Amino acid sequence: MHPILKSRRRLLLYIGVWVVFGLLIAVVLIYGGRAPTKWSLEFAVPLSVLLGMQSLSFWYLVQSMPPGETPILRMGATWFGAGMISLVIWLSISYGWALWLLDPGEQYPDAALGTIPLLIFAGAIGISLAVLGHYLAGAFQRSRNAERRALELQVLARDAELKSLRAQLDPHFLFNSLNSVAALIGQDAVAARQMCFLMAQFFRKSLTLAREKSIPLSEEVSLAETFLAIEKVRFGDRLKSSFHIEEEVRDAFVPPLILQPLVENAVHHGVAHLLEGGEVCVRARRSAGLLEIVVENPCDPDRPPSRGTGLGIANVRSRVETLCGHRASVDVDAKEEHFRVSVLLPASLAGPSSMSISR
Repeated sequence: MHPILKSRRRLLLYIGVWVVFGLLIAVVLIYGGRAPTKWSLEFAVPLSVLLGMQSLSFWYLVQSMPPGETPILRMGATWFGAGMISLVIWLSISYGWALWLLDPGEQYPDAALGTIPLLIFAGAIGISLAVLGHYLAGAFQRSRNAERRALELQVLARDAELKSLRAQLDPHFLFNSLNSVAALIGQDAVAARQMCFLMAQFFRKSLTLAREKSIPLSEEVSLAETFLAIEKVRFGDRLKSSFHIEEEVRDAFVPPLILQPLVENAVHHGVAHLLEGGEVCVRARRSAGLLEIVVENPCDPDRPPSRGTGLGIANVRSRVETLCGHRASVDVDAKEEHFRVSVLLPASLAGPSSMSISR
């Protein structure tokens, strides 16, 4: 469908342009041909609107002969032929319209034949402008289409990246958890069975949540609590945890499985290496229009930096950057006896709507 016909506003604007073109022709008839004002307006304005509506068909030729892809000779010959046909049709209708409007005793010049030279010139100008305008509209539409395709490809690429990053989470946690179960089997079979039961609950819940684009923070916190319950079976009283979640942010929406990798990192790279154990502290609050999630844990000052892959924090950072771009951040504050990770999400993502990829 012609883009002008898709919108009433565009159509009215288009007709308005041709009305102005008709008024110009009428002015020439009045002052150059000494035609009566009423007759000139009745003659020129409807014919100009007719030429404009007739020129809408040029859109389909423009679409079939895009510049740069069509040979110049072919384009020139086609437009010359189409222009001549359109001009002849319009002149024929114009002559008939002039005869209809002229009274038998009308003195204005030699009946309808006197208007033909002016109409040939005006029609050629109008058709040329219509062709140029349609090419400009076609170029604008191709630019819009190219931009839309680029954005669609960008969204698809980011979706694929997010799916890849999510797919890394479960194997990462499963690897660490199986190590914990293996360590318990020889020491405490009951605790190992309890841990397996809790792991089944955790994976059932995590797989359900992972299918969503965003989940309430309260569900993400519940998942982290289940994970810590699993680890407490192994570490006993050495592992403590505390959650300080402000009520106003419990219903805020966050990417699924964004908190659990940070808590897991706090346990396996922090508390696990302290003889006396330690506390994993999770806080969430609204700060300056942003949702701030903080995970803190003690660490062994004498232990060299972990040789692990650091997949948990790297994954969270990659997902946040992919989803939000520069609007969010993941900051790490690593001190000798203390480790802190802070995640900031924009307020637009910390609301009741679904997560959306930043463009």
